[in-house]
Amino acid sequence: MDQLSITLIIIILTGIVSFTAFSNQKIIDDLIFYPPAITKRNQWYRFFTCGLIHADIGHLIFNMLSLYLFGEFVENSFSSPVLFGENGKWLYISMYVLALFVCLLPTFFKHRNDYYYRSLGASGAVSAVVFAGILFDPTMKVGFFFIPPVIPGYIFGPLYLILSTYLEKRAKDNVNHSAHIWGALFGIVFITAAAAILKSDYQPLEQFVLKIKHSFGL
Repeated sequence: MDQLSITLIIIILTGIVSFTAFSNQKIIDDLIFYPPAITKRNQWYRFFTCGLIHADIGHLIFNMLSLYLFGEFVENSFSSPVLFGENGKWLYISMYVLALFVCLLPTFFKHRNDYYYRSLGASGAVSAVVFAGILFDPTMKVGFFFIPPVIPGYIFGPLYLILSTYLEKRAKDNVNHSAHIWGALFGIVFITAAAAILKSDYQPLEQFVLKIKHSFGL
């Protein structure tokens, strides 16, 4: 029997906790991202545990489907000999876990004393994985919400960030778009920094540009 990938383990774990929390408000209250609990009671674990729970089944399915579609590819890319090799899987899970924290830092500083604010879901970390996938293969076809996967990643990425920034400024849909934005950017920064620190022969940003040029026959 083949070993489960880290992506599938994350999906299974998140699914189990989320489904359990759907019928147990105490689990939600204990795990949700609630800034005053961090500010006043030092419950820093909430940065991470909020990624294990979701608002409803639709929220869970959207995040986990996105993670599944991009995660396997990104995880395999991390472990490829030209990138991180044997360290790949550890770096992949590190990126995902750290993205949960980093993507919520702006939200924390904005709402640290806001007793009415709460946030949940793995969207920020999933955004890191999605943008890591785009960095590795900018010409891959990606769907935009309900649009079939026909948009090249290098076009989808900027559009996604622009739309998320617009929706974040409007702040009318009860979605933490800030986490999406910072999670996406963190995915790119993490890979670029890790490649530089570990002195990988693979240059992510350089390869990103070269692949786009190649798609135009340049």
